[in-house]
Amino acid sequence: MVLPIVAYGSEILRKKSEPISADYPHLEKLLKDMEETLYASNGVGLAAPQINKPIRIFLVDSKQIFDHQDEEDKGKYADEPGIKQVFINAQIINHDGDEWKYNEGCLSIPKIREDVQRPESVTIEYLDENFQQHSETFCGLTARIIQHEYDHIEGKLFIDYLKPLKKKMLQGKLNDISKGKIKVDYKMMFPKWNF
Repeated sequence: MVLPIVAYGSEILRKKSEPISADYPHLEKLLKDMEETLYASNGVGLAAPQINKPIRIFLVDSKQIFDHQDEEDKGKYADEPGIKQVFINAQIINHDGDEWKYNEGCLSIPKIREDVQRPESVTIEYLDENFQQHSETFCGLTARIIQHEYDHIEGKLFIDYLKPLKKKMLQGKLNDISKGKIKVDYKMMFPKWNF
């Protein structure tokens, strides 16, 4: 089932998410719904807070980027052909490499894209969908998506990396998103405001 994406301004996007146990109710269905929601919204990553669940789960599918890249971009990133992976109860252990700039967007903040600096690689401990423990290092676009989605479970958004002036210039657009004054081709859930 395709779920609505929580929009900027919703409190859940600013809360640190809680770990889950293997007996979390209907986990298999939740992961399937998250995957359907990810693809219905043309995303490459989705975190549980974005579907209104304050838990430490996110999905990454960097394979999509490499499957649809232009010829001139082939071989440009070390993580090609990408991954498709579920991350549960993830903890970043280390960042490494030089910071590099890439134009990021977010399903919860539609129609805003900005350059964000992030480290080249990330080492992360996580559980997969079968609750098997992993510790892996990722680089390139995959590392970037992981860091972006990990931020979601920590209550952080990509716009938090922007300089204050840049963020101030975007405030009108951000306010419009939080008030539901935006058209997107996927389901969204907007904050309830008391006017």
